[in-house]
Amino acid sequence: MKTSSIKLYSLNYLDAKTYLFAALFIAGNIVLPQICHMIPRGGLILLPIYFFTLIGAYKYGWRVGLLTAILSPLANNLLFAMPADAMVMPILIKSTILALAAGFVASRTGKVTLSTLAAVVLMYQGVGTIAEWIMSGSFAVAMQDFRLGIPGMALQIFGGYLFIKYLLKR
Repeated sequence: MKTSSIKLYSLNYLDAKTYLFAALFIAGNIVLPQICHMIPRGGLILLPIYFFTLIGAYKYGWRVGLLTAILSPLANNLLFAMPADAMVMPILIKSTILALAAGFVASRTGKVTLSTLAAVVLMYQGVGTIAEWIMSGSFAVAMQDFRLGIPGMALQIFGGYLFIKYLLKR
C-alpha cells in the first residue's frame, strides 16, 4: 500500500483560516449533493454530504471538520429540504463522528493512506449505524448506507485520498 506524507493541520477556532476552509467545504457539501441528486437515488448511493467533511477534517483538523459536519446538513435542509427532516439527526450524528474520527486519525498518523481513510469511513459508518438503529428502532433503516451506499463509501475513500494528496498538497 502506497503511503503519502502530506502537510496536515489542526486549526483552532481563533484562526480565521478555520472559518474560511469550513465555508469552502460547506459550499462543497452543498453543491456535490445537488449534483448527485440529479441521479435517481444518487444521495442514498453516493453519500455526498460526507465527502467534504472527511476532507476538511482530515486535512485541516477536527474543528474545520466539525463546523462542516454540523452546518452542511443544516444548510442543505434549510435551502433544499434535503436531507429530509427525519434524516437530519442521523446525518448530523454520522457527520460529527466522521469529523472527529478523521481529525483524530490524521493527527495520530500524520499521513494519508487508503487504509487510514477506509478506517475512518468504516468507523463513522459503524458507530453511526448503531446510533441510527437506536434512534429509529429499525435495523433495516440503520443499515441503509451499507445496503446502498457502498459506492459512496468507496468515493469517500478513493476520492478523498486523491483530493487530499493531489489537490491539497500544501
